Amino acid sequence: MLVNRTGSIPAAVIQFFSYFTILTNTLVAVYFTVIWQEPSSNNAKFFLKPQTGTAIAVYITVVGLVYNIILRSTWNPEGLQKMVDELLHSVCPAFFIVYWILAVPKQPLQWKNIFSWLIYPLIYFIYSLLRGAIVDWYPYPFIDVKTIDYTQTFINSGFVLLTFLVLSLLFVGIGKLLVGKNYSKTASEPI
Repeated sequence: MLVNRTGSIPAAVIQFFSYFTILTNTLVAVYFTVIWQEPSSNNAKFFLKPQTGTAIAVYITVVGLVYNIILRSTWNPEGLQKMVDELLHSVCPAFFIVYWILAVPKQPLQWKNIFSWLIYPLIYFIYSLLRGAIVDWYPYPFIDVKTIDYTQTFINSGFVLLTFLVLSLLFVGIGKLLVGKNYSKTASEPI
């Protein structure tokens, strides 16, 4: 993006971090870095909460699903770009889902947790629309109001929000099922 940029380097960096994929993969990287480097810190305690790990699992699962179902056919990366594309949209989501199943405690998960998990995607959506209106650039074609208008953007975003909701319900439901079968760790066990 820096090599092919049309504006300044700061603008290119902001644009890079305006993709939900980049933000969420960065969140996954921070998650693992903090629990590995500072396992006793307050930051690690936050990330080690089952609610936090499950929310991140939902977010990165949406990254994988939306890309592979909707966006994969919109471009054809090659070389190193293809490798990075697969890592961000397929490998990392699959890895984190397996990690969640095997290592994140499920006991304290509750249905009411789901509503707070929707805040991040909602803030992202608002940010994308506001920034897009200012700089005339939208990170994804399904929210590009200059091409599809606001009505279709809100319809598309409603489906994406519904995906977040359904996946959140699914993850909590699976967590409760695993707890019922005694497959999950207790909240006091370290990862």
